[in-house]
Amino acid sequence: MQKTDDKALRVAWWTLAVIVFGIVLAIRIRLLGIPLERDEGEYAYAGQLMLQGIPPYKLAYNIKLPGIYAAYAVIMSIFGQTILGIHLGLLLVNAATIALIFLLGRRLMNSTAGIAAATCYAILSVSPSVLGLAAHATNFVMLPALGGTLLILKVHESGRSAFGRLFASGLLFGLAVLMKQPAAFFVVFAAIYLILKELHRGWKQTGLVPRILIFTAGVILPFGIMCLVLSRAGVFRQFWFWTIDYARQYGSIVPLNRAPEIFFRSTKEVIGASWALWILAGIGAVAGLWDQRLRGSTAFLIGLLFFSALALCPGFYFRSHYFILILPAVSLLAGAAISKLSDLVAGRMIPVGFAPLLLLAAMLSVPVLWDKKVFFDVSPIQACGLIYPENPFLESVRIAEYVREHTGPDDTIAVLGSEPQVYFYAQRHSATGYIYTYSLMEPQKYAQQMQQEMMREIESARPKYLISVAMSYSWLRRPDSDPSIFTWANEYTTQNYVADGFVNIMPRETDYFFGNVPPAVQSLKDYILIYKRKS
Repeated sequence: MQKTDDKALRVAWWTLAVIVFGIVLAIRIRLLGIPLERDEGEYAYAGQLMLQGIPPYKLAYNIKLPGIYAAYAVIMSIFGQTILGIHLGLLLVNAATIALIFLLGRRLMNSTAGIAAATCYAILSVSPSVLGLAAHATNFVMLPALGGTLLILKVHESGRSAFGRLFASGLLFGLAVLMKQPAAFFVVFAAIYLILKELHRGWKQTGLVPRILIFTAGVILPFGIMCLVLSRAGVFRQFWFWTIDYARQYGSIVPLNRAPEIFFRSTKEVIGASWALWILAGIGAVAGLWDQRLRGSTAFLIGLLFFSALALCPGFYFRSHYFILILPAVSLLAGAAISKLSDLVAGRMIPVGFAPLLLLAAMLSVPVLWDKKVFFDVSPIQACGLIYPENPFLESVRIAEYVREHTGPDDTIAVLGSEPQVYFYAQRHSATGYIYTYSLMEPQKYAQQMQQEMMREIESARPKYLISVAMSYSWLRRPDSDPSIFTWANEYTTQNYVADGFVNIMPRETDYFFGNVPPAVQSLKDYILIYKRKS
């Protein structure tokens, strides 16, 4: 029998890559119109305000750093302030991330590993198990973080541009932190790598200290510029309260003894039908450490995986989209396994030589087939319902359209609940900075203060429309939550508003009543009331 031809094998690997990337691209393009979920609504609304010249934390409060808001503002300035525009931006960010993973895999191992890692990430990152169709901040963390990682691997190359690469690497890691605070763990990973690399070359304080200082300067610069801009905009106090003071409270709500249970439950849901790829990554870690040629690269990737896992841990919430932070390391380790297997069968007969490629193709096909209903069968609207049951993301579009049609550009609106996407769709300013109400329900010391502030802001602004969301996922009310906001809302709406709309959300369908609210409804569980201010 004829032995495997290297050129034919290379062509086969690139053919697999084109097929996988083509499928993922087709999925993302087909589902560009899937309605925004809460986080996307927050980022879109804050980005919309920035495009209007309104700084973060002035009309919208939240725990996140403003980098993700700026990223959304840039995307919307290019592609438009629409659902399609936002998801087109995500598509490009995802594609750039895939390219960086290929470059990392090729640099650390070889082109086969790079292709395998890139295809693994493409499939894993589009999965509904990590909410991969939504433009979460974690997607925007990984793009600059991986760019910084690639540059830091080139720091010790000969040439005068080494310090420039080091500063640029720090700059990219600094931008990653602005997208989401847990990205700071990637900064720590990069700094440790720099120190260990210098130790390996022979301890030279005169070389290490300048490198660390230059890298640190790059990391700090974006944060420093952000603080200066927010200070000049007059919102630094609000920024500090939400991202530092409240963040400390938010991060201490989940008790440590519950962390393992939450972690393993979330991990099981995230892995799902992709279990073979995760096992492949584990094999890559073991085989890579065993192989002398791959040992250094594998140790680097295990370190990346460790610090990526640490980035999941702040607050012990372990939400599914947080796992996007570890997908690059998992994909690269899977690439290491495929690279090692390819080495073992190199020069063998054709069927054996193509075995690693066919094995990976089979593993990649399983999660795609598992989610084929979402990927290929249903409409973007129906896909939203399948991925986010018991959430009013689809209903938010029609509610916002009605409110926009019945208000002027200078009118304000208020949402009693955590549905910031309504403000974005309606293109109307919020009467209160509390675009989320979760913090009002939490067992943290600022909860009562926040409730009082939200009440005062709404009473002062006198919004033309008030949207009351009676759904558990919009409040996450606890048995020990302060009920003051609900008592106030009942009294305030009775005195100042009339019901002008009603949306009854049922498992199979949603009934909309605009301008003609029925006195009674037979089935009532999840619903939204739309109030109009009395003239």
